[in-house]
Amino acid sequence: MKVIGISGSPRPEGNTTLLVKEALKVIENEGIDVEFISLANKELNPCIGCNLCKEEGKCPIIDDVEEILEKMKEADGIILGSPVYFGGVSAQLKMLMDRSRPLRIGFQLKNKVGGAIAVGASRNGGQETTIQQIHNFFLIHASIVVGDSDPTAHYGGTGVGKSPEDCKNDTIGLETARNLGKKVAEVVKLINKK
Repeated sequence: MKVIGISGSPRPEGNTTLLVKEALKVIENEGIDVEFISLANKELNPCIGCNLCKEEGKCPIIDDVEEILEKMKEADGIILGSPVYFGGVSAQLKMLMDRSRPLRIGFQLKNKVGGAIAVGASRNGGQETTIQQIHNFFLIHASIVVGDSDPTAHYGGTGVGKSPEDCKNDTIGLETARNLGKKVAEVVKLINKK
């Protein structure tokens, strides 16, 4: 069993990275292998709408996206994290999401457990709309969407941070990220009991 956590922040060591790693720690403590991927230093290019991926099963653009998509295919669970940019995901994460079209051929992310983390500049800073965008991505891929577990039980991990490392002191953000990790681990284990 394996879960990957992807930070869609342009900051390699920012708040989104911190919360995604917190969720992964919980999952690892449950005996599941984890891997963290930051999009900050990856070469990512936008989808150009050529539709070649639908014919060839792979995107013709040469960058780091194909390697990440392979890791997503191999994982049992995926956590996507993003800072809030105007009520939605970062450009980095959006490029990865848009370029995942080849994985819809045969629904290669079907029944993979998907969770979301978002970090906004204030407590009601667009985290829920950003998380909804991530949930929509998972739903369209036929994945199993989970939120954070009890006792918080919301849409996912929701952090507050304007400056890097602000989330170190955000007890609610840390708790919801950890509870998301708990829920992802729980469902991954249920699915793999077969």
